[in-house]
Amino acid sequence: MPIPVHALAHRPLTAAAVAEFMALPAVSAVTTEAVDAEMRRRGWGWEHQLVCESVRTGSGYVLCTEGYEPFGRPAARRFLVFGEIYPVNPADEEMTNGPWLYEAMDDWQQIPGWSGRRPGTLRDCEDVLTHAAQAVTDHLRTPPERAMVLDTAYPCPALTHRVWRTDTHALVLGPAGDNGPYGYLTHLQLSCTPLTCGPELPAAGDKDGLEGWITAHVDW
Repeated sequence: MPIPVHALAHRPLTAAAVAEFMALPAVSAVTTEAVDAEMRRRGWGWEHQLVCESVRTGSGYVLCTEGYEPFGRPAARRFLVFGEIYPVNPADEEMTNGPWLYEAMDDWQQIPGWSGRRPGTLRDCEDVLTHAAQAVTDHLRTPPERAMVLDTAYPCPALTHRVWRTDTHALVLGPAGDNGPYGYLTHLQLSCTPLTCGPELPAAGDKDGLEGWITAHVDW
């Protein structure tokens, strides 16, 4: 039986959005004074409610970058949120947090281009991740090097994580803990972080090693 989630909101990830996201570390550095002008040129805006100190892109995704400013800085970690989950938490059987967390999910679902499902299932979440993985594959023209169901974002149910590598960066697609003002929700995100954040990619089938590798690259 699929494990339910109280609510799921998402916007299908596209290859164009992946390309825009992955190009950010290599763009010319923008001075602090010029950031707002570059944001306006791209049709982006600051986003302080859904995720602290983040950006809403022109396509409606939420982008968070280590150090706040999104342009250049190849050593910075960053992630792009294309889905949000309100997971069933066994420690909250009476759903005492339900009223305000549903309001938080409303905020995600109301972003233009996003849709929602209440309740949802594990299959629903995996379908969103599978579609997103195809967008990454279409852009990179290669399938993920690793794909494994991992339980790294409690209380979110275990979902598939996928890993790609470029010459300089690790790409991890999967669930991750909310980095916003709530902390009870779970992102479905694509992260892009320097390969130097962790050791060499573990062998296929090494679940513990892959969990540690992903944590080293994604958590900050």
